[in-house]
Amino acid sequence: MANEEWGPLGGLIGTWESGYDGLDVSFHNDEGKIAETPYREKTTFKPFGPVDNGGQCLYGLDYRTAAYREGEDNPFHTEVGYWLWDASAKQAMRCFIIPRAQALIAGATVEPEATSFRLEALLGSNTYGILSNRYLDEVAHTTRFEVTVTLGADTFSYDETTVIEHKKTSSIIMHTDRNTLKRVSWEA
Repeated sequence: MANEEWGPLGGLIGTWESGYDGLDVSFHNDEGKIAETPYREKTTFKPFGPVDNGGQCLYGLDYRTAAYREGEDNPFHTEVGYWLWDASAKQAMRCFIIPRAQALIAGATVEPEATSFRLEALLGSNTYGILSNRYLDEVAHTTRFEVTVTLGADTFSYDETTVIEHKKTSSIIMHTDRNTLKRVSWEA
């Protein structure tokens, strides 16, 4: 399978893991404040395509990720979704859902050979946007998401920020996650 059909996403194909190098900076409800959580992560990207969508042709990666705090067997964060590449429009997209009933589509124009790129989603956008369940919308309203991805030979780094209007603290919270993972297998 030739990776060039996946454009800048081709370098993600496979299984990736990190040690406890990840860092989550977020509001911790049990502590009532912003705190840091180191984590380890496992992510898989399985290629598929083409997907013909009328005049649009997409190649994609089915992805799953889980993040674990040290000493815990159950992940504190999981995602399932797709990374998609539309070569003719040079659009890279990440579509995912988290088990808090929140869904997101982030995207941007990206060059096919890019090894670093940034995707974003905005609340209210008809294209690259954010949806939340009623509870989250009322207590922790997500208004923006952005992620910068950097690919090395066998490393994948990301730095992402979720902007949340937190009603409990009446403040804007910048929830950030960053990690560098290493490829452990070309198979997902």
